[in-house]
Amino acid sequence: MVAAAQTPPPRSVGLDPYGQLIRMLLPRAQSISVYGTGGQTFWASDGQDDPDLHNLAQELMAADAATPNDIDGATRRFDGANAYAFVLRDPQGLALAAVTLLARDNGEARPFSLVLGLLRPALECLQRELGMKASLGAMTRDLSTRDRDLELLLDASGEKADTTRDTDELGRLVQAAVDHLNCSIGALIIPERSVAIVRTKADQPRGHEADIITRTHRHLLTWAQLQRRTMIVNKIATSSDKVPPYKILSVPVRHLSHRVIGFLALFNKADGEDFELRQTRLAELLARKVTSILLTNYDASTGLLSRGAFEQQVDALLATRETHAADAVVYLDIDQMHVINENFGMHVGDETIAKVAEVVRRRAPLGALCARISGDRFAIFLAGASAEAATEAAEAIRTSVAELTQQRTEGVLRVSLSAGVAALPANSKHPLSHALATAEIASKAAKDHGRDRVETFDNGDVSMVRRHGEVQIIASLREAIATDRFRLYAQPILPLSVGPAEPRFEILIRMLTETGELLPPAKFLPAAESYQLMPAIDKWVVEHAMMELGAHASVLKGRVARFAINLSGQSVSDPDSAAMIEAALGAAGIPPDIICFELTETAAVTHLERAESFMQRLRNLGCQFALDDFGTGASSLAYLKSLPVSVLKIDGSFVRDAISNARSESMVKAVAQLARAMGITTVAEYVETDELRIRMANLGVDYGQGFAIGKPIPLSDVLADLSLYELVAAGGGDFGTPDVPALAG
Repeated sequence: MVAAAQTPPPRSVGLDPYGQLIRMLLPRAQSISVYGTGGQTFWASDGQDDPDLHNLAQELMAADAATPNDIDGATRRFDGANAYAFVLRDPQGLALAAVTLLARDNGEARPFSLVLGLLRPALECLQRELGMKASLGAMTRDLSTRDRDLELLLDASGEKADTTRDTDELGRLVQAAVDHLNCSIGALIIPERSVAIVRTKADQPRGHEADIITRTHRHLLTWAQLQRRTMIVNKIATSSDKVPPYKILSVPVRHLSHRVIGFLALFNKADGEDFELRQTRLAELLARKVTSILLTNYDASTGLLSRGAFEQQVDALLATRETHAADAVVYLDIDQMHVINENFGMHVGDETIAKVAEVVRRRAPLGALCARISGDRFAIFLAGASAEAATEAAEAIRTSVAELTQQRTEGVLRVSLSAGVAALPANSKHPLSHALATAEIASKAAKDHGRDRVETFDNGDVSMVRRHGEVQIIASLREAIATDRFRLYAQPILPLSVGPAEPRFEILIRMLTETGELLPPAKFLPAAESYQLMPAIDKWVVEHAMMELGAHASVLKGRVARFAINLSGQSVSDPDSAAMIEAALGAAGIPPDIICFELTETAAVTHLERAESFMQRLRNLGCQFALDDFGTGASSLAYLKSLPVSVLKIDGSFVRDAISNARSESMVKAVAQLARAMGITTVAEYVETDELRIRMANLGVDYGQGFAIGKPIPLSDVLADLSLYELVAAGGGDFGTPDVPALAG
């Protein structure tokens, strides 16, 4: 039987008018019936189906396709009556339906063509209606199929894992393909990414699929890599023991370079449906989706998970658990990577990272999730593993990595790593982040203890506790930067000697905690320096200080007060810092010469060449510079001739000892005399008592800063009371003025 057009379900009431019209055109017509191509009766005039007419209709509709939109048929004689059957065809010439009737003619039967001519108006109307219903039905089925296909593609792109079997994007993709394409088994095999995912129908018992994949994966991978095209096997050699009794659709998975790196295969049982063009096209789309997932979820250089994918998969796995289980993470950091890069070249450094990653992949326990979380650092998640078991795994990896050490022409390439191990806490909102942070601390402790070793996080280790505190404050610090949870304060710097001088202020930062507590810089700046967050903090201070000063630009243009802003060595070495400051100054609209940037002596000397360029660029705008903590460096005086410094802030350790230590007193006096000879202003830090204030003035220091001069107060309050500070400064150190009690220590 040839293919026939699909027809709508029986609707007897809807076809009544056509039966009545046929009777009007051919009054002798009896037993009028309409049959579908599937053998169903659409309509019968007397409610009964004549078997002879039914068989005649099916016989004629099974004939080869005829002329499109034609009406053909034949006539037969049954029990003294003449039977007529008319086949209604669609635009492709396929049968839509057949109309049969009996005509009890007296004498010879009428020719078929004559009867067709009489009934054609009614038959053509019926043909058009059935054709329209068939088209609508086909469109509905096509839309339904497309909806299912779209659902498949959306499921493959979903972000939420629904079951413990689908904790990652690739697993969800394979499961979606199996469920929506109605397959028995789905498999994704990518050897160089250590990806081997097998899924079955959700309602199908598991266990046999591993054997199927084991028996076929090498053949399918070889085919994909050699033929580089899709394989479809719908005919099964049932007598062969080598080929599993499954129909197979296998699609190659390609790298961005178009190199075949694996395959996506779907399996149907031998008695199941054949794989058709639709399933093939969808499987090929999913294979391209696999390539996209590999690009975003896997590190291109090592093949390990990216940090984002690693965290996502672990979090999804933890979220599916009903009860807590012991888990652990290992943090791996290659030792002295900068030495390898400097002595052997960056290309050798990249090769070393790739080789270490291969060791991590090969030696990690079965089922572990391995990731490259940054340049030369890796992480491993071990589900259901104790800290002791994780330590053993880390030790095995460390031993294997040490074997990568080799003699090269340039010298001995030593490769080792420091590993930290930590258990996931049971009562944390973010257990993985917490464990990674503590494992990183343990890794740093391993470096401190000589490198090439494994350390487990220990709350009793003082160094680990200190680093743990830094890690905890860093999370709050990052959030504070993102949400502007800082406040600006200012501490007065006032003249110590009699005579008019302008007031000065050092702008200071405080961090506002979630509970509303203000943290001083000592609580968070050390951690910010350790984790390279100082440029972000400096940027926040500069931009917000300029905004506040800019709000008083009209007042500041007519005054001589100066404001000092601290900059870290990290910002000085950042090539974008100078441009950021220039932009902030321009937006504020304040005179640049009222701004003085403070650099610690150590920061300036450590980045001397960059510091000179940075300082000169801003000096050209009119800004001034101060060297903070002056006197603590080994060659403090030697750098004064090369750095464009206007202010020296004498380190507080010398100031505090000046009363009781003759050497400290001599040091302060010498610096004050040298600075005056060079035209540089001096500031004594930590002037906390009146005795120190008087002693610093007697030693020739120009300005004092400390609680005996004035406490830090909000910058907005300083700007509101600027005239009072000018009055005090003009008094030349008369700090007892009753009008400004807020300035007293």
